[in-house]
Amino acid sequence: MSDLKKLEDEILASVAAAESEKALEDVRVAALGKKGTISEQLKGLGKMSPEERKEMGPALNGLKDRVGEAIARRKEALHEAALEARLASEGVDVTLPVRESALGAGRIHPISQVFDEITAIFGDMGFSVEEGPDIETDYYNFEALNFPEGHPAREMHDTFYFHEKEDGSRPLLRTHTSPVQVRTMEKGKPPFRFIAPGRTFRCDSDQTHTPQFHQVEGLVIDEETNLGHLKWTLETFLGAFFETGKVELRFRPSFFPFTEPSMEVDVRCARAGGEIRIGEGDDWLEILGCGMVHPNVLSASGIDPERYQGFAFGMGIDRLAMLKYGIPDLRAFFEADLRWLKHYGFAALDVPTLDGGISS
Repeated sequence: MSDLKKLEDEILASVAAAESEKALEDVRVAALGKKGTISEQLKGLGKMSPEERKEMGPALNGLKDRVGEAIARRKEALHEAALEARLASEGVDVTLPVRESALGAGRIHPISQVFDEITAIFGDMGFSVEEGPDIETDYYNFEALNFPEGHPAREMHDTFYFHEKEDGSRPLLRTHTSPVQVRTMEKGKPPFRFIAPGRTFRCDSDQTHTPQFHQVEGLVIDEETNLGHLKWTLETFLGAFFETGKVELRFRPSFFPFTEPSMEVDVRCARAGGEIRIGEGDDWLEILGCGMVHPNVLSASGIDPERYQGFAFGMGIDRLAMLKYGIPDLRAFFEADLRWLKHYGFAALDVPTLDGGISS
C-alpha cells in the first residue's frame, strides 16, 4: 500500500506542475492511458489471489478516481488562466474610433447604381424589364432586326464571333440588346412596353469605348403609339434621370436598319471647365438613338405591321453614368480599382426612388 501512496504523490505532483493543457494531457496518458502506471496496476488484479484482489481492487480504483479528479481540476484551472490571459491581451481600447462596418464600407458600382436608377424611372412609367442571353445567333442579332447582308456591323472588325459550328452557323457576342426585343415579341402578344438593359460587346477600345459596355433599349408596340409619345417618353426619362426637371431635346434624321424613320437625339447642355451640365446652356450633346420600329422587324417577330406600330430607343448606360457623375474615362469602369470605387461608388442602402431621390 505504501507503493500506491508513493505513486499517487508522484502523479499528483506532476499534475500540479503541469503548466499547459498539453503537458497535463501527457501526465494523464502516463498515468491513465492504456500503458499508464495505474492502468498497468489494474491489469495485474487478475493474477492476484482473492484476498489480495479484495484489498488492492478498491485501493487502485480509488487512486484512479482521485487522479482523474485532480487532472480535471487542473485542466479547468489552466483553461481559466488561459482565458484571463487572452482577455487581458485582447482588451478593447474604447478610446479608438469605431471601425466602419462592411455594409458601411462597401460601395455599389456606378453602373449598378445607374441600372437601378433607369429601372426605377421606367418602372414608374409602366415599363417592365426584359433580359436575354449574351451569346446570340446571327438571326436575332442581325437578320430579324433588318440588317442586310454585307452590312458593316456584321464584319469581324465590329463583332466578336465564335468558331463556326458544323451546320455553318456562327454564334456571336451580342452587339446590342435589341435581340431581346425580338425574343420578347416572339413569345408574347401586343401591346408591349418594356426596357432591355444588359451587357453588349464590340471590337472597340479607347477613352469612350470598351470591348464590353452596357446598353438599355426600350420598346413600345400598340395600335396608336406615335413619335409624339416617343418624344414625351425621352423627355420625361432624361429630366428625371439628370434631375433637372425638364430637358430640351433636338431630333436629327439618321439611319438604323431596325427603325424607320430613325433619329439621333441631342440634349441641350452647357460646357464649362471640362464640366457638362444637362438642361442648360446653348450647346448640344448627342445622347441616344431612336425611331419608329421598322415593319420588317414586326413581321419577323410575328406581329402584323398593318395593325401595330411603335417606337424603340437605345442608349449607353456607361455614357449616362459618365455624364451624370462626372467620370472622365470609360475604361476606369472595368479596372477594379478600389480607390476609384470608393470615390465614385454608392452606399449599399442608397436605393434609387422617385420620391426619395434618384441619386440620393
